Amino acid sequence: MSAETVDALVIGAGPAGLMAAEALMAPGRRVVLAEAMPSPARKFLMAGKSGLNLTKDEPLPEFRARFTAGTGALPVGQRSLDRWRTRRPTPGYFSTEDMGPSEVKAWAEGLGVALFTGSTGRVFPVGMKASPLLRAWLARLGAGGVELRTRWRWCGLEGGFRFEGGQVLRPKVAVLALGGASWPRLGSDAGWVPMLRAAGVELAPFRPANMGFRVSWSGQMARHFGAPVKGAALLVGGAARRGEWVISAAGIEGGGIYELAAAIRDGAAASVDLAPDLEAGVLAARFARPRGKLSVGNWLRRVLGDPVKVALLMEWGRPLPEDPEALARLAKALPLRHEGPMGLYRAISSAGGITDAALTADLELRALPGVFACGEMLDWEAPTGGYLLTGCFSTGLRAGRAAACRLAGL
Repeated sequence: MSAETVDALVIGAGPAGLMAAEALMAPGRRVVLAEAMPSPARKFLMAGKSGLNLTKDEPLPEFRARFTAGTGALPVGQRSLDRWRTRRPTPGYFSTEDMGPSEVKAWAEGLGVALFTGSTGRVFPVGMKASPLLRAWLARLGAGGVELRTRWRWCGLEGGFRFEGGQVLRPKVAVLALGGASWPRLGSDAGWVPMLRAAGVELAPFRPANMGFRVSWSGQMARHFGAPVKGAALLVGGAARRGEWVISAAGIEGGGIYELAAAIRDGAAASVDLAPDLEAGVLAARFARPRGKLSVGNWLRRVLGDPVKVALLMEWGRPLPEDPEALARLAKALPLRHEGPMGLYRAISSAGGITDAALTADLELRALPGVFACGEMLDWEAPTGGYLLTGCFSTGLRAGRAAACRLAGL
């Protein structure tokens, strides 16, 4: 089959790829958007089922600080907490000049999507769903001449960009937005890794990010599976986060865990403050009250007010100290005991991928001139809560703009 010539090719129709296609579309320009799955943006739609958190409305220095760059192709065994603490706080290619919180809000409103900002600064569509925004976005791309081709799986670079089924495209520029390695059933299966590695692109190993941690619970915890942990603080390396998380049969999961998951994954010890609103002395005084005929569990529930917190204290804190002050210290810094992170198949996102060294500042692959990359293919990570999605938008926009400039001869 002869190769088809197009102006621009974007491979991957997730948030980063859609944003790159939008940056590339122009009157008279032929832009093809190829997607391996039967429909676009499946992971985006799945993430929006419980409420599409587009971005986080907060000062830019605080926003940027939540993005961390990878450490290149360093083997996992050589990573350490010190490297996690000292690596660059923001990837070199991420810039709020491309697309920060204000730009994300303006872009969504430009699609006709009304937004609201919650008490924590998280920004959502009023309807809380991803599908209306995606429909409006696809309509804009279609009206701009972007041609979406689904069930087009990229499989090689011989003679151009080759796809399963024998199709070959020869674009003047290309943007790769194939995702990382998490949630493979939704399309992010890292099947592109062998092709780019063979082309000389440096890659860092994939690891889970925004993931839960495995815990081998005792039988007494089964009654709490599915229960949320509320009103507690997670303490990691001097940072404290008060977000809700969930006890599951497999371990601990949820937004409150994901906030600090990267540090825990990379070796940081974690503890839980079960009573963050109480000083240790006040809590000790409560523990010093006579127990009377109450069982230990009922007595602890009177003090902590939450059976889930009591269950965690008895699970991770035994043998419980009898001294009220020691018990208060334990409840304020209960060691979080786990057996490591859950796998990529359960992770919200992944770390690893194309390293900084393999990219120019415009996200062009040094080994493949005219080919750009964006989104979770790149070695960066950020927590959920609007950061991760904004990072995908931002890198997609940068790659698309750079490819458009290349087409225009700028």
